[in-house]
Amino acid sequence: VAGVIARLLSVDGMVATALGLEDPLTDTVTTAEPDVTGAAGPAGRTEAFWRASHFPQTRAVRARWRDQSHQLLRTVSFTGGGGGFPVSYGDFTLPLRDAMVDRAFECWVHADDIAKAVDYPYEPPAPRHLSRMIELAARMLPLAVAAHRGTSPPATPGRSLRLEIEGAAGGQWLIPLDSPAAPTPEHEVAHVALDGVEFCRLAAGHLTPEETTAGQRGDREAIRDVLTATASLSRM
Repeated sequence: VAGVIARLLSVDGMVATALGLEDPLTDTVTTAEPDVTGAAGPAGRTEAFWRASHFPQTRAVRARWRDQSHQLLRTVSFTGGGGGFPVSYGDFTLPLRDAMVDRAFECWVHADDIAKAVDYPYEPPAPRHLSRMIELAARMLPLAVAAHRGTSPPATPGRSLRLEIEGAAGGQWLIPLDSPAAPTPEHEVAHVALDGVEFCRLAAGHLTPEETTAGQRGDREAIRDVLTATASLSRM
């Protein structure tokens, strides 16, 4: 549990820096592995924090994270229209409003992990909150698909996949398969339907594409690429 909280503490430090707050791990993460942009990303910061700990993490880390959380939430509540300024995660950047949605997503996922470990009942977020998390993941998918595809040219440029998330928090998105440009229904080659919580668990790296119960129709390779890209949204 302390290790999970240590991860949240290290990632929250990146939001704190964007808000002009003190990052409690500044000295620790100077040894973090750089990512492709040369800045320490979430995974590198977390690993550096763990390596710098001379003893196993204990409940003391909870107090540090709790204090940091209070500072973050207090500061964000006074940002007004500043929700669009960037928060750097090393190899990618999110607007502050999206960074806070991402933070809520991580808190839920890790709280669910802990609850399962101790057999404690823990409900998923309310639909209006879950929908924000799903929408953010869907918006990030085109870049994840492009990264998964790499430099290999597409067989048929301009294709798209329809992602349908079922349930009260769901919706539908056209995911471009061949570039992050705007997709069109005319070039839709596949359709995937997933439960909202299952989609989030896949995005968190808690399910593999093979473990999902997705309804699928159309181009199997395109479906596999999108499900794999969804799983790659997890930072660790």
